[in-house]
Amino acid sequence: MVKKTASSRRWLDRHVSDEWVQQAQQDGYRSRASYKLLGIDQRDKLFSRHATVIDLGAAPGGWSQVARRALDDKSRVIALDILEMEPLPGVEFIQGDFRQQVVLDQLIALLGNQKVDLVISDMAPNISGIKAVDQPALINLLELALELSELVLKPNGKMLVKVFEGSGLAEFRQRVKACFNKVVMRKPAASRNSSAEQFLLATGFQG
Repeated sequence: MVKKTASSRRWLDRHVSDEWVQQAQQDGYRSRASYKLLGIDQRDKLFSRHATVIDLGAAPGGWSQVARRALDDKSRVIALDILEMEPLPGVEFIQGDFRQQVVLDQLIALLGNQKVDLVISDMAPNISGIKAVDQPALINLLELALELSELVLKPNGKMLVKVFEGSGLAEFRQRVKACFNKVVMRKPAASRNSSAEQFLLATGFQG
């Protein structure tokens, strides 16, 4: 058995006692992250009943669950992740790295001629703890998410991505503002105060 470190024990204790973890278990969501998306949707009305949504970095599926529950039966939720994800009813899943052309081709083929209403991403790079390494890796993911959004979104579509304040974020926001009518930052209640994460919401894609 692997011996737990003091820091891992503290994390486990905090996780088990976390109100959002407990709520997720009661509501049948796969992760506490579901409530971050729910909080933003409550404020900004992300979902229309009949829509197509792409969820990047979807595993374990908490955000896809929120999207699926918010939409009607004629809508689509397409989830992508490098990791495996247990199947979710009504969610189409592609396992692979969307940065690779073969995976992007799978997504485009799945969409056919259909354009997308919303791209959501709770992705973050594997954290090394070295900000000079982690922040550029995050910005790279954000740029790729934006490029995908530019490719698949319909006019007036939306994009929601996780960000961390730091080098390159201001420039990224400027690029997003060039593509969308409105860009705002959100910090939902379910996002831990100790976490530097925020969520950038861009609406009114200009096509």
